[in-house]
Amino acid sequence: MTDAAVSLAFSPLLPVWLLAALGVAILLVAGLGLWRRAKGTLFRTAMLSLGLLALINPVAIEEERDPIDDVVLLVTDRSPSQAIGDRPDEVNEASTRLRESLEALSDTELVETTVTGEGKGGTRLFKTLTTAIAEIGRQNLSGVAVVTDGQVHDIPEEITNLELGSPVHVLLTGRPDEIDRRLVVDEVPSYGVVGDPLEMDFRVEELGPVGASSPVTVTLRQNGEIVEQLQAMPGQMESLVIELDRAGQTVIELEVEPLTDELTLQNNRQVFFINGVRDRLRVLLVSGQPYPGLRVWRNLLKADPAVDLVHFTILRPPEKQDGTPIRELALIAFPSRELFEVKLGEFDLVIFDRYSRRGLLPLAYLDNVAAYVEDGGALLEIAGPEFAHPLSLYRTPLARVLPARPSGVVYDQGFVPLTTETGDRHPVTRDLAQTTQIGEDGTSAPGWGRWFRQVDVEVSDSDVLMTGAAERPLLVLDRIGEGRVAQLLSDHPWLWARGVEEGGPQGLLLRRLVHWLMQEPELEEEMLLAAPQGEQILIERRSLDDVVGEIDVIAPSGETLSVELDAVGDGIGHADFLAEERGLYRIEDDDLVTYAAIRPISNLELADMRATDGVLSPLADSTGGALVWLAEDGMPSLRKVGEGRATSGRDWLGFLRKERYLVTGANQTPLLPAVLAVLLLLGTLGAAWYREGR
Repeated sequence: MTDAAVSLAFSPLLPVWLLAALGVAILLVAGLGLWRRAKGTLFRTAMLSLGLLALINPVAIEEERDPIDDVVLLVTDRSPSQAIGDRPDEVNEASTRLRESLEALSDTELVETTVTGEGKGGTRLFKTLTTAIAEIGRQNLSGVAVVTDGQVHDIPEEITNLELGSPVHVLLTGRPDEIDRRLVVDEVPSYGVVGDPLEMDFRVEELGPVGASSPVTVTLRQNGEIVEQLQAMPGQMESLVIELDRAGQTVIELEVEPLTDELTLQNNRQVFFINGVRDRLRVLLVSGQPYPGLRVWRNLLKADPAVDLVHFTILRPPEKQDGTPIRELALIAFPSRELFEVKLGEFDLVIFDRYSRRGLLPLAYLDNVAAYVEDGGALLEIAGPEFAHPLSLYRTPLARVLPARPSGVVYDQGFVPLTTETGDRHPVTRDLAQTTQIGEDGTSAPGWGRWFRQVDVEVSDSDVLMTGAAERPLLVLDRIGEGRVAQLLSDHPWLWARGVEEGGPQGLLLRRLVHWLMQEPELEEEMLLAAPQGEQILIERRSLDDVVGEIDVIAPSGETLSVELDAVGDGIGHADFLAEERGLYRIEDDDLVTYAAIRPISNLELADMRATDGVLSPLADSTGGALVWLAEDGMPSLRKVGEGRATSGRDWLGFLRKERYLVTGANQTPLLPAVLAVLLLLGTLGAAWYREGR
């Protein structure tokens, strides 16, 4: 709609300074005439004034104006704290009603923006507000409406000095009497040494009108298992000690019991991922006799600078009986008591490489090794022909921890080691073969070289990962008590290391084997993995058995969901689901636990998620705006008011009427045309002469 308006303006024909000088001269002439009482002074003054007015050239300007709509800025807070309870519905309803009411106001344009609260900075409402106002222009801004819970994390130091020139109305979601409990944990290290204590400080905070406080239960979980429950007094700093029991990633979860009717459970739990590292890996390697594979083992273990290797080799063959005392043959005395009784528990791994009963180790020491395994130790045996003889280690107390029983047969023939169905699923041998070759019979086999000796054994309930000659067990793994045992029933892995018949993955196989014995998490047979991808969480379940059934997913709000696994073969199952909530999800399957975070909530957001009017009330007061609790006061009506008038009332919010416009055209009309000016000048001049002539 176009309006018209007329205004008075001047278009001088001479410079302003010259017109001013002429005006002063006219005043002097008029004053002199009046002082001398000269006849015709008034007519001459009028004549001169008309001449000056003609030079000033007054004009009437008629403008064609297009009114400019006033702009109202609507800021909607959709940060994580706005996703609690009924707040999403309150936000949606308030935004919708504001939008409808503002669109109904005449000459009003609505501009909307959203605060998401993403990233570590929390809810940065003032940054969003100032950016939007800069794009709109303060001269066009009629007012601001903010729908929020009041939790803002970028408050300027002088919030009352923003000088927006327009009212800021704050519409609060939530309720002023909310209560909440949160768990605060001081900095936790990313790494820790296995076996060394790590101290963690924490406190429980109760926010709002909770009332009298009493001790609350705090639960500590390590890799999903409860390791400690303790009582903590809210508001007091407490300490607990964590000890990593394995290398690799350890999940530490600390959770405080919920408060009755508290606002949210999202800040009742803290989860940390600590990488456990071994200070030094101590390995005891006892070789029964020299053979080509001896150097392979030594090179493999010595290549790792984190490994402390204690290696003893029996150089004297058993068939040599010349009566020379052992103490005269040894370069150093074999510290059997110190190694197998005093310091055995300090070793992370014990390896017997082609060892048989030689009389060097009493049976009591081998019984100590068996007890060491049952208490959580790791034992690896590389079996040569000696394992099938009467002096075999199986005919010692070690038999109770060795999973394979020798049959007395030794195969001296070429064979290609093959993974079993269990081996295809086990992390030690999964994907071990990078290439395959097709045999004469059309069957496929790994593209690696043959071995030429294997000890035949009988296996009951243990895991057979590889087979060799006559499809007999070649690599056997088992859990004994708290420890682990592996038996490699051939002394020919060194052929792969030497590249015989193109070799094979000897280094990869043995490293995985050692790490499995060390209970590295990434080599566990039963694994549950989860990773975020966009708005979804992808889950992978690995097992030695077929993967079927459902797993439980616990959302950040505490809601439990069931997700169906789809088997994809080789003991692997996949699942995915849409994560509708943001935050940390806990995924469980029996005793297995893992976590995945979808757009994790910053610590600033979790610090206090209660609705509050204390942060934004100074801004509303300083700009003439109002602060309204939607749940208690309801949605106010909206109206336009003139500048300088009140911008809020008991049940209404006002936005300024700026009355700005854009001039689209103008017409100028001289108020003293030249002809009229000449006639007036002549008339006044004639009147002056007439007056002076009388």
